[in-house]
Amino acid sequence: MNPNYQPLPFHHLDSGAGYFRPRQQLPDHVFADHPALDVMTDLSQVTAYTTELDTPLSKARETMIKREVRMLLVRNSDGQIVGLLTSRDIEGEKPGRILAKAGGDWEDLLVADIMTLKPKLEVLMMDDVRKARVGDIIATLRQADRQHAMVVDTDPSTDKPAVRGIFSLSQIGLLLGLDIDPKQQPTTFAELERAGIDYPISTTDLLP
Repeated sequence: MNPNYQPLPFHHLDSGAGYFRPRQQLPDHVFADHPALDVMTDLSQVTAYTTELDTPLSKARETMIKREVRMLLVRNSDGQIVGLLTSRDIEGEKPGRILAKAGGDWEDLLVADIMTLKPKLEVLMMDDVRKARVGDIIATLRQADRQHAMVVDTDPSTDKPAVRGIFSLSQIGLLLGLDIDPKQQPTTFAELERAGIDYPISTTDLLP
């Protein structure tokens, strides 16, 4: 070994030490004319919250509450996105309709029973998002009556499409300065209107 290389000293790990997690630095406040990327959760910078097809619905709901999110990506064993689960799915009428038809208890429901399947998912493309403003995203979500939208980009490591980002109406509301508790209820477009947010439908609709 080269005599110029010096070994480093080891130390004891302090009690209570945690570990670093990827974190995206979003701005403290945005306006409708700001770039849309200012309000996008970028999954190249933060960890995506996911669940699996055979996960009990009750466990998925616990994950949402614990992580303070209202949406989970549903993945298969190969890590591919096969669907989407939102709090609206869980809290809506679908679980009750399924149980009324098939019988059983709420605890018997799985993520696969109520999630939105991949063929029904519509996504935004990163190339469009890069040119969009916050107001364009609000208009897009409003037109589709959605709380969330996924953004797809090309993964440079595989050269294949991958979910790159997520827009959340609740997060957008918070960054616009609205007094919103996303853990309690989803943000409504009426709240945005009361706050004076002007979001006419963009002439270039981002949804396919």
